[in-house]
Amino acid sequence: MTVSGFVPIVGRPNVGKSTLVNALVGEKVVITSSRPQTTRNVVRGILTFDETQIVLLDTPGLHKPKTALGNRLNRLVYGTLTDADVVVFVLDATQKVGPGDRLIAERLKEAGATVVLVVNKVDKASPGLIADRLAEASDWDFDAYVPLSALEGNGLEPLLTEITSRLPDGPFFFDPETTTDQPEALLISEIIREKFLDRLREELPHSLTVVIDELEHRENGTLVVSAKALVERESQKGIVIGKRGELIRDAGSAARKELESIFGVNVFVDLRVKVEKDWQRSEQMLDRLGF
Repeated sequence: MTVSGFVPIVGRPNVGKSTLVNALVGEKVVITSSRPQTTRNVVRGILTFDETQIVLLDTPGLHKPKTALGNRLNRLVYGTLTDADVVVFVLDATQKVGPGDRLIAERLKEAGATVVLVVNKVDKASPGLIADRLAEASDWDFDAYVPLSALEGNGLEPLLTEITSRLPDGPFFFDPETTTDQPEALLISEIIREKFLDRLREELPHSLTVVIDELEHRENGTLVVSAKALVERESQKGIVIGKRGELIRDAGSAARKELESIFGVNVFVDLRVKVEKDWQRSEQMLDRLGF
């Protein structure tokens, strides 16, 4: 008999949810960054082993929203709880439990979810700090508690054991060889955005998104990507392009190299920058962008 289920990974921004999904799947299925709110979609990472299939849902970090986009991202996260079989709630071992963590815990309790709490980033915390986080979270009386380091891959097996033991009997939802159901265009746009996040600072990363205009698979095997980096103000356009075009060129080159390693073909990236004024605050624009 096989077991399978949907497992949202939830938590505040920047606690390591995406890194944990990639570590569990064993390959990169979602972008990562030290910037809060890197994840803007629910991305499924699919892990199949023995008679088990775990569909991991990487979710945006829950936060106090300041824009229409922020409101939509929070609703997206709470929506994943409806069909969840197990929820993995991630805390950062290096940070005290705060109001945001407590709000998430309350929502999980209200939803009646089966919750495995993870204390992540133990590689950066002392044993005392790890014990403090576990003690703080023990008041919530969740189903299991697992300290681990997603970055170093330590503690993943105990987490998988806790998740698997709580999954219902059922068929696989995806082919066992599948590791994500993310559309090709979304994966490409996110990898390009990741390369900008690595190179931008302060508030600008929140104002940036990447849209794929066209993907062309040529007969010689080359993948041609035509994409736009959208920003909210004219002043941001120059920052994204960089002095003498260096930043956009570097981001595009880094994206090209990673895409070539993923798809195993030559990739050409045609990348431009466009201003869409206050797109994060426009419900109509968010609809057009697919949020």
